[in-house]
Amino acid sequence: MSNDMDTDENSSEEGVDIPEEAPDSSAGNGEAFPESDPDDGTDDVDKRTIDDLGSDVEVDADVDDDVDEDDLLGGLQIDSTSEIEVPDRLVDQVIGQEHARDVVMKAAKQRRHVMMIGSPGTGKSMLAKAMSELLPKEELQDVLVYHNPDDGNNPKVRTVPASKGEQIVEAHKEEARKRNQMRSFLMWIIIAIVLGYSLIIAGQILLGILAAGVIYLAFRYGSRGSDAMIPNLIVNNADGAAAPFQDATGAHAGALLGDVRHDPFQSGGMETPSHDRVEPGAIHKANKGVLFIDEINTLDIRSQQHLMTAIQEGEFSITGQSERSSGAMVQTEPVPTDFIMIAAGNLDAMENMHPALRSRIKGYGYEVYMDDTIEDTPEMRRKYTRFIAQEVQKDGRLPDFNTEAIEEIILEARRRAGRKGHLTLLLRNLGGLVRVSGDIARAEDADMVTRAHVLQAKGRSRSIEQQLADDYIERRKDYELQVADGYQVGRVNGLAVMGEDSGIMMPVMAEVTPSQGPGEVIATGKLQEIAMEAVQNVSAIIKKFSDEDISEKDIHIQFVQSYEGVEGDSASVTVATAVISALENVGVDQSLAMTGSLSVRGDVLPVGGVTHKIEAAAKSGCSKIIIPQANMQDVMIEEEYEEMVEIIPVSHISEVLDVALEGEPEKDSLVDRLKSITGSAFKPEQVSGPSSPSPQ
Repeated sequence: MSNDMDTDENSSEEGVDIPEEAPDSSAGNGEAFPESDPDDGTDDVDKRTIDDLGSDVEVDADVDDDVDEDDLLGGLQIDSTSEIEVPDRLVDQVIGQEHARDVVMKAAKQRRHVMMIGSPGTGKSMLAKAMSELLPKEELQDVLVYHNPDDGNNPKVRTVPASKGEQIVEAHKEEARKRNQMRSFLMWIIIAIVLGYSLIIAGQILLGILAAGVIYLAFRYGSRGSDAMIPNLIVNNADGAAAPFQDATGAHAGALLGDVRHDPFQSGGMETPSHDRVEPGAIHKANKGVLFIDEINTLDIRSQQHLMTAIQEGEFSITGQSERSSGAMVQTEPVPTDFIMIAAGNLDAMENMHPALRSRIKGYGYEVYMDDTIEDTPEMRRKYTRFIAQEVQKDGRLPDFNTEAIEEIILEARRRAGRKGHLTLLLRNLGGLVRVSGDIARAEDADMVTRAHVLQAKGRSRSIEQQLADDYIERRKDYELQVADGYQVGRVNGLAVMGEDSGIMMPVMAEVTPSQGPGEVIATGKLQEIAMEAVQNVSAIIKKFSDEDISEKDIHIQFVQSYEGVEGDSASVTVATAVISALENVGVDQSLAMTGSLSVRGDVLPVGGVTHKIEAAAKSGCSKIIIPQANMQDVMIEEEYEEMVEIIPVSHISEVLDVALEGEPEKDSLVDRLKSITGSAFKPEQVSGPSSPSPQ
């Protein structure tokens, strides 16, 4: 690599005064925070080590000595978020993600790569930016590209300590200005002599003017050579207050790997020198810093392969990315790419990621899964209060939140977690609720955000899925597709979720008909693989349950108006109830809705989204909802729905039928028969443990 070019070679022009350089800092000593003189007046905060930073930083406010576990503020003695001091460093502002934070600190110390996988909004980009603050800025470098007199298409590259690059370029520019001034002075003297000679002695004024024009063009053409000697400063860290942070998410090849601009004038002396057309990529700008790429799997394979080379070699030449451009003929000497890479994405990111690139990251770093929830403790509630204060300060236009508003936000964090005793870590979405609440308060010229503003914001900040679900419910009422009273044979009100935070009631209908061939189970409604397998599991129970020979009958199952399809297995209980009702010609209570997965032995297993499903049933007019026993710990419905519905937990299909079917004698015989033939695959205490919800 040509980083150590002699100064004489770089300054091919005589008399260029290049400032004396500090020793090349590219050979790092592995210390993330060099020792400083205790008497140098440095602020104590700047002397903190990596181990002192992160989410173990407590909230700076008065806390009760004896904290009540039910106190939503975690014992904080405050009146509003204005009393909460927000930390200056990003790494101090991280909420939750203790494991990821520890990995980031270790990676910053040892300069390791990191891959973060998790849901959007869990803090991946924030942790990446925090890492750039942990890296030392003393090692930053400027990168210069010089004209190569031997081969113009192979520009030379040189690295110097940060802020030296500008001085070198200015020195070259100053020398070029002096030479141009001297040339101009000489040019005008020669032109004056030629014009004087042609006018006074030769008497040929037109010939003199023509000669003066030729001389002018010759001098101007010759001056281009000195301008071409000025180096191109492609990476400038003179003003860098911290190690570079480059977000290359979605970057095309040129923006990521660097490029060489096309030059339409490639000959005749009009062309731009090759080194002046060189443009750095994010991998070069991130040298000695952090390169962050979210949704890493969206990078094309070629870019991922080049990224592997940059990671492995620590340097990468810049060339034109378009083969039809004149820049494709240019290739610089290797440019330093000594960065820490943080790759991020959802779970599907690993599927389309180049295996060798993932191997590079795993072999030289860490893989981290970002948590979606965290345990609800007084300490975490205090940090959520600080989170609200952070969002208010970052926005800069929001009023402070009073204690009641803070408590409502924390209650919403519990609700969005979907798990009893946990708080959500999807903080970007929660931050959106904070901002909408503040906007409402500001529109009213309120001095402070109150609980009423937060409640209003929860209605206004509904997701698209929530708005669609509410619209579906209203439309079905208009067309009497929603049935919430009486009994019907083979029809059950099932519950589903749309997206992540909205529920909808989806009727399931079943019909048993004579078969024209071998009997089969036919399910319609755009069922995905998991949902179709769930239907097959239900058919096992039906075959064992029925007294009749169903080998000559077809069982038709319809998911009514499931335009978006059905993905999960949480309709298993609904399907089983509808089919049994159709087989036995016994009505199902239409004021009741249900959700739950079903094992082949008849046990009702936990599912996801029960809170949103219950609220959807309440909006649709149902008064009773059956859910799995194990999901009772996950129910956190809004107060307005608590009096509207009765929640019935069940652990076996026989309990479902006992509640849902019409007619005492018939129902009792059906339930007894089902109990006798299915039994229970799990003991009750096993079912009622912590849930492991499956998505629907």
